Amino acid sequence: MPYRSRTFQAGRTRQHVSDNESNITWRTDAKTRRPVVLRKRRRELPKMSVPHPNGLEIPALRVAQWLDEWNKVEYEPKLRRRKPDDYFYLFTLPAPRLKALTGVYRRTTEGGARRSDELGIQRRHDRMRSEEIRRFVIYGFPWSELSGQRRQSQEFNDLRKPGWLPTALVVNILRKEDVRGGRNVAREDLVTIEEGLDSRWVTIKLPELSDTPDWRPRDLPPLEVIDGQHRLWAFEEAEFAKDFHLPVVAYHGLDISWQAYLFWTINIKPKRINASLAFDLYPLLRTEDWLERFEGPSIYRETRSQELTEALWAHPKSPWRMRINMLGDPGRKMVTQAAWIRSLMATYVKAYEGRGVRIGGLFGAPLGKDRETLPWSRAQQAAFLIKVWTLVEGSIRAHTTGWARILREEIRNWKQSDPDPAFTGGQTLLNTDQGVRGVLYVSNDLSYVNADELGLDSWALDEDAGATDEVAVSEALQTTENLQVTGYLAEIATGLAGFDWRTSSAPGLTEAERTERLAFRGSSGYRELRRQLLRLLARGTGRLATAARNVEEILKFR
Repeated sequence: MPYRSRTFQAGRTRQHVSDNESNITWRTDAKTRRPVVLRKRRRELPKMSVPHPNGLEIPALRVAQWLDEWNKVEYEPKLRRRKPDDYFYLFTLPAPRLKALTGVYRRTTEGGARRSDELGIQRRHDRMRSEEIRRFVIYGFPWSELSGQRRQSQEFNDLRKPGWLPTALVVNILRKEDVRGGRNVAREDLVTIEEGLDSRWVTIKLPELSDTPDWRPRDLPPLEVIDGQHRLWAFEEAEFAKDFHLPVVAYHGLDISWQAYLFWTINIKPKRINASLAFDLYPLLRTEDWLERFEGPSIYRETRSQELTEALWAHPKSPWRMRINMLGDPGRKMVTQAAWIRSLMATYVKAYEGRGVRIGGLFGAPLGKDRETLPWSRAQQAAFLIKVWTLVEGSIRAHTTGWARILREEIRNWKQSDPDPAFTGGQTLLNTDQGVRGVLYVSNDLSYVNADELGLDSWALDEDAGATDEVAVSEALQTTENLQVTGYLAEIATGLAGFDWRTSSAPGLTEAERTERLAFRGSSGYRELRRQLLRLLARGTGRLATAARNVEEILKFR
């Protein structure tokens, strides 16, 4: 290694300074002529001013991460995409404290608390996934993957290992002006950041008493989880891990559209989880314009519509069970799967009606005064559609006069227990592409404009499940009985039963009535039937009539 040297004393003692700036003082032994080190001292580096941790003050490393090229990005606060800070923070916290600060703890619905708030920005919780992580933390891999019987046998105890979780959770520290679901973090619960003498370190100051076991935020939790919620749920009632620290990457005041973007790039871009599942884990992704432009509609809308169609066809409680032409076989008097998918994409799973018309799909667009996406799982979405059609079928069956009676009289020896020709027969619009879309249009429109009044965001279930999970859909259907929206949907169904659903080929029609039904054909027929259904429901003075008139004005039907 190159060095510089100079003589301090005549004769034998010299100091050499190497290029790594270590100081080495040595002398030459008189007998052996070899060097003997007297002192070796490395150059002292400047000390970093690291905050001293205590119960409520946590030292955090500031990580600067920004490129000039990012200044060209289009930042838009109205799209919940304001410009972020050019750094984030790294620190650790015990799992129980992190759970409390993010609101990840078991809640009840007592006192009117919205269970949809329990995971910050409308996140879904997969209980089985959290249980799997919990077993891994305690027992490691592969012992955690063994069946209960094998674990109890003691035969495989040599497979127990540490269950490390070195990957950081990603959270956002809410600012006092941030609003979620019309709520803010209480002033006493805010997490603040204090600058230190060293620009590389800051102090994260936690709320008073948040280091006590029973602390809960007064309103909105001060931290929201972007990625890693299932790791936190794994520590539910975790007496075994009071001092188990988790690494944390924290942003400060990160707008929620950027949070959805982060979740996508962390989990889906590297193919860590199924893309379709991501839209349930993070419902906000359903409305991100950049994702729609990049991936196209099939990534959410088409695949979700197909899954919901299959649920309507397969579930035993669905009025359309085995009554959808799934393979497109010609000659079968059923609406095809393709037509159902197109109708769902045009109604419940759409983004918005069109330019300047702010009626969106319940399953595909932000809604309500807070413009947030419903956090419903696929099972809930399927249950909602089954409930809509069950109520419609029931109202049609209860309609014993007029058009419905005429269609039933066409079937010889028809009994009340038989399939209703007024609902599934060959001469009712309800069993056509136009009729299916008409019902989907109206039920979606009227629910969408009254989302806040109906409390749609309060319907939240603990489990995440697919639309074709029969057990999960059945459980979700049971919970609809206590929802405010169910009574509202029953009103819609009763009103729709008063419409004359006969096709142009049905018996008993006048020439004028037959000609009127011809207007329902073709692409313009969807709009015309929608207009007529809304006009029918707009008659009267109740909440349904008011909502129907509101939709008519939005769609410029009036």
